Amino acid sequence: MLARFRFSRTLACAALLVLALAWPALAAEAKPDASAAANPAANPAESPAARTASTLILTEENDFFAGTDEQYTNGMKLTWISGDLKKYAEDERLPDVVLPYLRALPFVNEPGQQYNVALSLGQNMYVPRNTQTEAPQPDDRPYAGWTYVSLALHAKTPNQLDSFETSLGIIGPSAKAGETQNNYHTLMGFKRVEGWRNQIHDEPGLMLSWQRTLRAKRVDLGRDVAWDVLPHARVTVGNVQTHAAAGFETRVGYRLPWDFGTSLIQPGGGVSAPADPDDPRLRRDTSFGLHLFAGAEGRAVARNVFLDGNTWEHSPHVSKKLLVADLMAGVGLVLGKAKLTYTHVYRTEEFGGQKGPQMFGSVSLSVTF
Repeated sequence: MLARFRFSRTLACAALLVLALAWPALAAEAKPDASAAANPAANPAESPAARTASTLILTEENDFFAGTDEQYTNGMKLTWISGDLKKYAEDERLPDVVLPYLRALPFVNEPGQQYNVALSLGQNMYVPRNTQTEAPQPDDRPYAGWTYVSLALHAKTPNQLDSFETSLGIIGPSAKAGETQNNYHTLMGFKRVEGWRNQIHDEPGLMLSWQRTLRAKRVDLGRDVAWDVLPHARVTVGNVQTHAAAGFETRVGYRLPWDFGTSLIQPGGGVSAPADPDDPRLRRDTSFGLHLFAGAEGRAVARNVFLDGNTWEHSPHVSKKLLVADLMAGVGLVLGKAKLTYTHVYRTEEFGGQKGPQMFGSVSLSVTF
């Protein structure tokens, strides 16, 4: 009962903090300036390129798609991305307490950019290879859960997206990942996972992330078919994860979306929102699009709490690998204002003694409204 109370209090406080920071920006979107609305040309921030809609993104990742139930076994994330806003640091409706932080951020409030706020709620779960024993498994990945909320600030042009994300949450039993997994297994008639009592301990989690994604090239191949290349770089620091990453995605297809690609559940996500009025989800004369994509990412890992164990106390842990890579490929479908993607991911070994790489699938549905 005490653990449940602590979890509820931590999550409620984190949610209130995110809401307090984001609410004025949401109000700014909901109540545009009357004079600007009357004369859009008088304010570049309210030009047609700025009036993109909000986007809701639901992502589910599971190794069920690879026929396993181990390692990174499930992730869920719901993200809402606002329509375009005015410059953060010049918007009088934002609270004074956040303005120094916003002014200090690099790449924010530069000419010719648009701005968005993104709010997320998610949960990840990690288990060892053998989930049918209650005994500790010191040579395999520890059980771990992570439940969190995130606030992200986006600064974008049609060819560049900078994302600054802050994630707050709880690691350990209070994340309720074990209950989520076993309730789902019971519902679907699968075997219960027996070892969650051996998971890493409760610990508040904080991550700060910056990611830049570029549209390095986009080529019109004719008949509404296009090809693009989207490299990205990311830095994340915190007691949950600390790493530097770089990668790319390349896509080809019919009525290719004008967004920044396909994101897994990781810091710096939310790249699937439209970034240009020519995106098929924002045009009234299009209703269908189809594309294929492939990509890769490499990470230099300084900390991963799900492998290193708790920060301030002894807990189950393994020896992590410092370099990890993902290879991915998939298909995307645009229907009206919705975009549905499936990504199949190959992830190299993350710790010493891991019996081979892991594969899992990621399904993401984004709806623009």
